[in-house]
Amino acid sequence: MYWKYDSSRRIAVGEVYMGNLIHWVFAVTGVIFIAELVVGRHRGIYSRNDWFVNTICILFGLLLRPLSAAAIASVLAALLPQWKGALAGAPFLPSLIAIVLLGEFANYWVHRLSHQFKGARHMDWLWRMHRTHHTGKYVNVLLNFRTSLFWTLVGGLSWVLALSLYLGLALPAGFAVTLFMLWGIITHADFRWDDAIRAHPRVGTAFRAMEHVLISPGVHHSHHGYGRDGGNFRNYGIMLAIYDWMFGTLYIPKGRPFRYGIPGESPHWADDAFAPMKPAEWTHGLRNGSRSHMQAEGAIDRQD
Repeated sequence: MYWKYDSSRRIAVGEVYMGNLIHWVFAVTGVIFIAELVVGRHRGIYSRNDWFVNTICILFGLLLRPLSAAAIASVLAALLPQWKGALAGAPFLPSLIAIVLLGEFANYWVHRLSHQFKGARHMDWLWRMHRTHHTGKYVNVLLNFRTSLFWTLVGGLSWVLALSLYLGLALPAGFAVTLFMLWGIITHADFRWDDAIRAHPRVGTAFRAMEHVLISPGVHHSHHGYGRDGGNFRNYGIMLAIYDWMFGTLYIPKGRPFRYGIPGESPHWADDAFAPMKPAEWTHGLRNGSRSHMQAEGAIDRQD
């Protein structure tokens, strides 16, 4: 069995298992995406902006996330050189529970602060990095992968998972990654099976009680909405609702939000995908500056 291997063997086997588990995540994503297509959930909902942002986030994200993970690993190696593989002998189940609880806790606070820092003088960059995930005016399985290319570098969950891998907890970390990703796919999918359960006269009360522990599609869809039954100032959890419940940000909706996304105009696709950088704004500023400079030179020439 796995727990009878020595430490180095545990790490190697864990890394293999993690790779296999991630393949299952992509398989489930594909199945749900096809199901959404078949029932027409993607028909006519994407703007030109969406096509650019989604394509960049998904394709470039697959390339840049491993680089982000390598960057985090380098930081951990520099800070904790003596701790590499230190917990490789830890039991699987307690390690998995600890990773999930710590990962959710870190995610909760980074996620919450990213919303609370919106418009803050020196911290608005954190909101802009997370805003990419909210500018889509829909919720479906693709939105789960619509994140700024640099979000992995600041996401609390990313650091907890990277630290777990660095400490030698490859297998429990792999299972945790799989759980979080699968749960994210379920809660972002455009199938609101939970509404009927929540409204059921016999099991609805028990289901609403369960939503104080686990995030349902309705609870997360509410976070992506505004107006009736919506509000991105609550429901920050990925899989566990316990921290929302504990810190007073849990809201259990009665139905779908009035609208999805963020009110008002969406940012330029380049500013959205590459947040917190503002390539479109910078380019526009350079163009305007160059134009103003040319106009000023022309005025001087006319005066001469």
